[in-house]
Amino acid sequence: MTSPQAHSDLMDLLPAAGEWTEADYFPLSERGRLVELSDGNIEVIELPTWFHQIILMRLSTALYTFVSQHKLGWVVFAPIPIRLWPGKIREPDLMFMSTAHRERIGLYWGVPDLAVEILSPSTASKDREVKRLEYAQAGVVEYWIIDPEARSVGVLTKSAQSPIYDRSSVFQRNDALVSEMFPGLALSLADLFSNEPAA
Repeated sequence: MTSPQAHSDLMDLLPAAGEWTEADYFPLSERGRLVELSDGNIEVIELPTWFHQIILMRLSTALYTFVSQHKLGWVVFAPIPIRLWPGKIREPDLMFMSTAHRERIGLYWGVPDLAVEILSPSTASKDREVKRLEYAQAGVVEYWIIDPEARSVGVLTKSAQSPIYDRSSVFQRNDALVSEMFPGLALSLADLFSNEPAA
């Protein structure tokens, strides 16, 4: 067991709150922990629930299949840090980058075309308020907010000249999710939120 003094000495080796940089952040994120960098602070994300992961798996599979068939770009899921702007690194649950923006993909991703967050009790407020503003400011064209409890998906879209998301749609449990970004996609929310195992 680490002594209080040893723990204190170890903490002295780390940057203080508000002083974290990208150089400090990336080696930490590369160790497999879900962490984000915001305004010089490290934000540790709690591990997701099994239902969160089921939803993420179903969504990523459906979106990956559609995007691959139509050769639209790349679909990836966390942990993949995305750099919204210098000093602001987020880890959306799922991201899409179009082929038109392939130059934004390097060792780390730049601003994606789509970011998706699946709400949990500890992240809901930040996902709905803070990240909504950040993603719009960075230029993420569409932001999907998935609410497992309400069995709903909010799709927020911004026009090129708008600094905020200026259009929104909410799809409920019996709807098919559609998106301007993926013409022809119709994702059943009943299937997405099902508690039943795969057939």
